[in-house]
Amino acid sequence: MVEKAKRTPAAPKRATKAPVKRRSPLRFEPEPATGPAAWVTRESGPLQAARNSLRAGNGSLSRGAIAGMLALSLLFGAGGGVAATILLLDGLSGGDITTQIRQTLVSEQSAIVAVAERVSPAIVTLEVTTVDGDSIGSGVIYSADGWIVTNKHVVAGETSILVHLKDGRDFTGTVYGVDTLTDLAVVKIDAAGLPTATLGRSSGIRVGQTAIAIGSPLGVYTNSVTAGIVSALGRDITTESGSINGLIQTDAAINPGNSGGALVDSSGAVIGINTAISTEGAGIGFAIPIDIARPILEQALAGIPLSRPWIGVRYTALNLRIATENGLSVSAGAWIVADGTTSPIISGSPAEAAGLKSGDIITAVNETEIDEAHPLQDLLVQYSPGATITLTVLRDGSSITITVELGIRPTE
Repeated sequence: MVEKAKRTPAAPKRATKAPVKRRSPLRFEPEPATGPAAWVTRESGPLQAARNSLRAGNGSLSRGAIAGMLALSLLFGAGGGVAATILLLDGLSGGDITTQIRQTLVSEQSAIVAVAERVSPAIVTLEVTTVDGDSIGSGVIYSADGWIVTNKHVVAGETSILVHLKDGRDFTGTVYGVDTLTDLAVVKIDAAGLPTATLGRSSGIRVGQTAIAIGSPLGVYTNSVTAGIVSALGRDITTESGSINGLIQTDAAINPGNSGGALVDSSGAVIGINTAISTEGAGIGFAIPIDIARPILEQALAGIPLSRPWIGVRYTALNLRIATENGLSVSAGAWIVADGTTSPIISGSPAEAAGLKSGDIITAVNETEIDEAHPLQDLLVQYSPGATITLTVLRDGSSITITVELGIRPTE
């Protein structure tokens, strides 16, 4: 099951609204070992075995060394695994591989530190009041004159919004508009000269690259930074409020309260807006790609209502398995197919007016081919409602072109 990385309920407050107090950071001191086997030492255990193996192999990683590092990673997690690797290398003398691993670790850590310092000032905490109570979410300042992107579910039903900046300032926020396609919303505050986050391009990200999440988990630990990787691309999920498609999957820790926060790459560019987590496993979070968010962010800056282009079809994104099971001649594209008894062509839609039919497979938009990295939705959001596009369509074994004038996506 997947659920939104929900806004976190805020603690009960007095009748008179008081400024939100910043909690002092918690500090935990390590407890002493209770016995000789309580800690992995330099003299024994998988750490020493890995070191010995590396020494014996003149700098090349042996099975024993790899097993040692894997064991430590499993014991202490990814962060502990990095630390364990550093400890492992501490006992080695010379060797190119030692230098290379050290340089890589230092480089990755330095990048995360630099990103945290650069981006954190642009991450805000949203204290949202509704008729049901108060809750907390996150947001990203993307324009210095007070424009903030967050999640739609963070501000749903709001009666007031208080925006807390990292520097301690508070502002009243208003919802400029909500997205009809994804779980996004734009909030405006009356301010100028604010720190901003740089918006990157999610089209160029790759599975396995560094992903850094910044937000306010649990509504208490503001501007928390967690790091992981991009686990997968193009994920489709269903939440309590509907389906969201084309998401980035990451194992960077995302918790309730992180909703609306930033997912950034190692250069500090925002590649996604954190939105949901899996409730059935650990390390499975989802973010809306920034390329999907960008059009509505630009609309807000231009002072026009938020809207999305729409053609009005229900479709299945093809892959090799679906194509093979259904005897289709292509394995990429948007297959317009009925969902049960519901027609895949919505009545009164631009698709109906253009003559699209059930069974058609849309293979390209303005000559850009639809594939796993370029799904139909991602290609359409690049255009504004009212624009005319050309679709390449496979129908009854023949390729044809159909011109469609994009409509405005309905609210529901």
